[in-house]
Amino acid sequence: MAYTNTVLNRAKARLRQENERKRSEYEDHLAKAYSLRPRLREIDRALRDSAAQVAALIFRHEGDPAAEIARLRAENEALQAERQWILDEAELPDGYLDDSPVCSLCGGTGYAGSKMCECLRELCRQEQKRELASLLPTGKERFENFSLELYPERFYPELGTSARTLMQKNLNYCKKYAYEFQPGVKSLLFSGATGLGKTFLSACIARQAAESGHSVVYATAGKLFSSFEAVKFERAEPDSLRDYRDCDLLIIDDLGTEMTTQFVTAALYEIVNSRLLDRKATVISTNLNEQDLEARYGGQIASRLLGSYRVVYFLGDDIRRLRKIKQDKERSMRI
Repeated sequence: MAYTNTVLNRAKARLRQENERKRSEYEDHLAKAYSLRPRLREIDRALRDSAAQVAALIFRHEGDPAAEIARLRAENEALQAERQWILDEAELPDGYLDDSPVCSLCGGTGYAGSKMCECLRELCRQEQKRELASLLPTGKERFENFSLELYPERFYPELGTSARTLMQKNLNYCKKYAYEFQPGVKSLLFSGATGLGKTFLSACIARQAAESGHSVVYATAGKLFSSFEAVKFERAEPDSLRDYRDCDLLIIDDLGTEMTTQFVTAALYEIVNSRLLDRKATVISTNLNEQDLEARYGGQIASRLLGSYRVVYFLGDDIRRLRKIKQDKERSMRI
């Protein structure tokens, strides 16, 4: 899974800090042990010298070094036994002088060969969730917090359903999409009037995908296009856009609220088209209907969004307004 540069760099920094912390702790413990039992320093020096002598014997290829190696091994075993006796006698805690790396699989490097080690991958997952938590609107974006009670049950003859029934289906679909998310799945276009839960459900998908270990970038349309503009006017490096292109899942919220220019249209086409070609999933939410999308961004972009994305329609009353009315009533009842 391709974590963004921001997430990966933070995870690597944490791994370096943990390596440094463990090394510093070991050196501190070793200094205290030497101060408490000076003979330990002599033994450790003798063990290092013995290892160097064995290496020199093998390197020189003079005669048969087996007898000398056997003698050095016997001395080593005696020194190690004495060392352990001193540690036991000093009543130092188990593992007090443990100098093993923070991860036995990769030696604390974060990689086992060319493959990312699970220790670094876990730090990436943590940093991914931390990154999203700072970007998501409320921090409460979880499927169990999505309230269907705010959607009316009245029947819409032209649609053949009620808002609540439609939103129940949308909720079920979004949960399945998020919990079964894999790179390369179909992209989604959330379409509907303001205040119907598009941002909330897209954020729920982002959170669940991140918790499953996928790389996720969440951005409002305004922030996305500002990033492109910063690169255009050389206020940022071109690599700063790589996260938008490479992540497993890109969430673009509130498309259509930005000031649309030829540059914005070109940037949107680039990100939509490149991610479709690379089979990378994108979830876009917008208040624009199909006609508005084509009028604002042109036929090429509208064709890709409406033809290659699954369109999820949102129906109902403004739930932000309804939620505020409900909260006001509950507050007045407590007074």
